Amino acid sequence: MVRIWSGPAMRGFAAAVLVMSCDVASGQAPAPASPPLDSADPVGDLAPLPDLGVDWPDPAVIDSAPGETATPAGPTAATLQQYQVRLEGADPLGDTFRARFNELSALVANQGSSANAAQIDRRIRDDEELLRELLNAAGHYDARLATAVTTEGGNTIVRIRIDPREAFTFSKIDLAGLEAAGDAAPTLRRQFAVKEGDRVDADAVLAATTTFRTALGREGYPFAKVGEPQVGIDHDTNQATLTLDVSPGAKARFGRIVPTAPPGRRPLFDERHLNEIARFDPGDEFDAARLEDFRRALIATGLVSTATITPVATSDPGVVDTRVAIDRAPPRTIAGELGYGTGEGTRAEVSWQHRNLIKPEGAVTFRGVLGTREQALGASLRQGNFRRRDRILNAQVVASHSNFNAYDARTFTVGASLERQTNIIWQKTWSWSFGAELVATDERDTVRATGDSRRRTFLVAAAPVGLNYDGSDDLLNPTRGHRIATRVSPEVSLQGEADAYVKLQLDASGYQPVGDRVVFAGRLRFGSIQGVPREQIAPSRRFYAGGGGSVRGYGYQRIGPVDVDGDPVGGRALTEFAVEARVRFGAFGVVPFLDAGNLYASSTPRFSDLRYGTGIGVRYYSSFGPIRVDVGTPLDRRTGESRVAVYVSLGQAF
Repeated sequence: MVRIWSGPAMRGFAAAVLVMSCDVASGQAPAPASPPLDSADPVGDLAPLPDLGVDWPDPAVIDSAPGETATPAGPTAATLQQYQVRLEGADPLGDTFRARFNELSALVANQGSSANAAQIDRRIRDDEELLRELLNAAGHYDARLATAVTTEGGNTIVRIRIDPREAFTFSKIDLAGLEAAGDAAPTLRRQFAVKEGDRVDADAVLAATTTFRTALGREGYPFAKVGEPQVGIDHDTNQATLTLDVSPGAKARFGRIVPTAPPGRRPLFDERHLNEIARFDPGDEFDAARLEDFRRALIATGLVSTATITPVATSDPGVVDTRVAIDRAPPRTIAGELGYGTGEGTRAEVSWQHRNLIKPEGAVTFRGVLGTREQALGASLRQGNFRRRDRILNAQVVASHSNFNAYDARTFTVGASLERQTNIIWQKTWSWSFGAELVATDERDTVRATGDSRRRTFLVAAAPVGLNYDGSDDLLNPTRGHRIATRVSPEVSLQGEADAYVKLQLDASGYQPVGDRVVFAGRLRFGSIQGVPREQIAPSRRFYAGGGGSVRGYGYQRIGPVDVDGDPVGGRALTEFAVEARVRFGAFGVVPFLDAGNLYASSTPRFSDLRYGTGIGVRYYSSFGPIRVDVGTPLDRRTGESRVAVYVSLGQAF
């Protein structure tokens, strides 16, 4: 019989192996008793040992590593030498086999260091034992090993030759006890990944066993037990049998969710809110995968450091409650942000947030912005999992001052929205938002024809709606797929008289990998304001182009129609596109890019009179996302435009 061993039994070998179990009777005679100590002189020398027939080695020439046995040293044994290890015949076993040997080998770990013959011999014996374990784990129970120490060009070579011979295969898979699952037994049996005829492989057996335990939980058996796999070997036929004891227990449905807390403390979330987060209801068939999803959702709140979720038996064997134990994370965060863009200048932002100030999950944030072109002070509320999983309630109050070439605006904004938002843990294919916004803004701009300065006050009511599709593979650093985002905002502007218009914007981007290091990325953006002439729209609510998030190579808002002083006046239609190649070298990358775009006085986007910018960027791929530095230049630079524009920010350009 053969058993599967894992962990410490393999001296650090991460995956379990198949090891032949046997008992070996000792054939050694008992050692003679040592002479007694001299009782008259307890600190004197020991009595002479009996003559063993050989001279004791000189300690000065013995260099034994910890755990090795010093060997009597003749002229060869006492010689210190370096050696090289060559493992031959292992190529058919794959790269993983060789990598595991190199990781665990005593010979490999010490090659390049001086050793005597006794040490080398001990390491050879250790590595032979290791190789037999690795070969058994791969199903090669009849493999042969041959070891030789030779000299080539003055170098000592330890050569280990493997003859793996034919791998054993499974002739029978016995999931003993699975019949107790009744009608579900055939389905569960098919989910056990190891099949008759498969090669014996310890990694595959252990992976299949782990997956099978999960499958039992997903099929509604919360207390299923799966024993350790037992493998029997038949050397005459080169075949094996695999036996796995299975006790599925009773099939069950979800009951209550029971929050728990340490003595003297209240649970972080009550039962009602936990039910809003969970993707299962009382009476649903038990599914262990939903418990794991529930745990991850609790972590995603930002209020939980660890969550332990345990199914608990009830008086009804067909119902299990879910016990939730939570370790709280620090609820407060202070954050800062610093950026720079040509035309935008520097921008610093600092914020303080309490993620559970309004229970449950009511994150209140106070934010301040100080920049060359922008200053702001505001407060916002973000209520997570609002009445339903993944639904977010947002509210904000912001007072801001924006001073750009196009306009100078002092604005007070109150807004609220409801959204289904994507995030890093669950990058959703579809997300949406809708809300309402009230804006009071006092703005200075110029009359385009004359250049005369004017200041007007606008009261704007808006009802923005957004719908987004994300088919990319990563939220912060996509390498394949595409995204589409639409935004429609009906607005009413009161400035002397009421004007109604609709603001529309469409963004699309795509990502295509070429090999392992290069990703081609492209984006399109179209915008349109329908209903009123440009002059009746508040300058801050028009479209603008140019800058790090628009057409690189130009200053912020520097593309499009201008007044007699050369200052931008914005537009009612917008067209932009960009293409770039993201070439990565480990943690760094370079990104050559070409951008284009323009604004139009009419409400229809066009491809005429496009302004082009090109350049190159540098990326550092940190643990929290890529940091980008882009340097661009306009291809058709005009008088007064900078030759070079620099943009620094977190994340890709799109």
